[in-house]
Amino acid sequence: MPIKLSMDQHIPRAITNGLRLAGIDVLTAFDDSSSALDDPALLTRASQLERVLFSMDDDLLMEATRRQRQGAPFQGVIYGHQLRVSIGQCIADLEVLAKAGDPDDFINNVVFLPL
Repeated sequence: MPIKLSMDQHIPRAITNGLRLAGIDVLTAFDDSSSALDDPALLTRASQLERVLFSMDDDLLMEATRRQRQGAPFQGVIYGHQLRVSIGQCIADLEVLAKAGDPDDFINNVVFLPL
């Protein structure tokens, strides 16, 4: 089953567009009217929608780590540091994860890009 992705409000539009052109199910925080949510609420919202959240925000990475340590469930996070992964590499890696991954593999986990 393909992975559905949720994009936080900091993700460049080019990444979202590239993934959509590749047939990936992507929902942005702006599409969902959740762009004003803080990091904990944004991660909760993505989990409610059964979507893995992609972020380039260090604070969101800290929230995922906090939940892992406390045993608080979340659907999963994919993290790419803004200066360490290009837009093209994000699109390629996210496409692989979305098409080949299993949603259960992401639950309560953080995956780092580049792969």
